[in-house]
Amino acid sequence: MKKMLGVLLVSLCVVSLSHASGVAGDAASKYSSDVQTSYAFGMIFGSQLQEIGISIASYTAVAEGMRDMLENSEATRLSWDDAVTKIHIAYMEAKEKQIAESMAREAQFLEENGKLPGVLTTASGLQYQVVAEGTGRTPALVDTVVIDYEGVFIDGLLFDSSYERGEPEEFPLNMVIPGLSEGIQLMSEGATFRFFIPSQLAYGSEGAGDIIPPYSTLVYQVELISILPYEADDTAQE
Repeated sequence: MKKMLGVLLVSLCVVSLSHASGVAGDAASKYSSDVQTSYAFGMIFGSQLQEIGISIASYTAVAEGMRDMLENSEATRLSWDDAVTKIHIAYMEAKEKQIAESMAREAQFLEENGKLPGVLTTASGLQYQVVAEGTGRTPALVDTVVIDYEGVFIDGLLFDSSYERGEPEEFPLNMVIPGLSEGIQLMSEGATFRFFIPSQLAYGSEGAGDIIPPYSTLVYQVELISILPYEADDTAQE
C-alpha cells in the first residue's frame, strides 16, 4: 500500500509540473535552494488537492504529519491504514461534491438553452439547432458519414475539431456517442447543425480519459458532407 501511494504521489508531481504556468522568481529568491524545494513540494500537493476539491482544515497538522512521517514513522498519531482511510473518505466526498455540482450545472444549462429561439429538444433529451439546411440524402444508423465538426464544452473550451486537423472525419453512425448518432440522422447532406448533447447521451459518469470529465454536456457543430454507399457484409450467411 505504501509503495502504491508513493508511486501515485510521484505521478501527481509529474502531472502537476506538466501543467505549471510559471515561477514567481522574485518571491522565491528570498528562500535558500533547499527551502525552495520544500516549498515546491507544498505547491505541488496543494495543486493536486485543489484539483480534486479537497480543502485543508489545518496547515499545521499537514506539516506535523509530514514531519512525523519523515522523522519517526513509528510514532505517527494515526496508523497507516487509518491515514489511508481518512484520505479515501475525503477524496470520495470531494468527488461526490464535484459530481453533484456538475449535474446541477448541466441541468441548469440544458433548461435555459432549451428555451432559446430555434433550439429543439428530442424525446431523448438531445437539443439541436439548425444552422444551415441541406438538400441531399438523410443517413440511417447503418450508414457511414463524412463530416466536418467542432466540439466544445458549455464554457466554449474547444476539445476536438476536424477543422484544426485539416480533414473531415469518416465513421459509421452506430460507432459514435448516442447524441451524435441520433443528431446526424436528423440532417441531410450539406446541412450544418449545432447539437447540445447531455452527458447521458455522451460519455456519462465515466468521461473520456483526460479530455472529457464525467457528466460533461458537449456542444458539437457538425457539417454533414456526404453519406458513403452502404456495403453489405459479403461474409454474412443467408
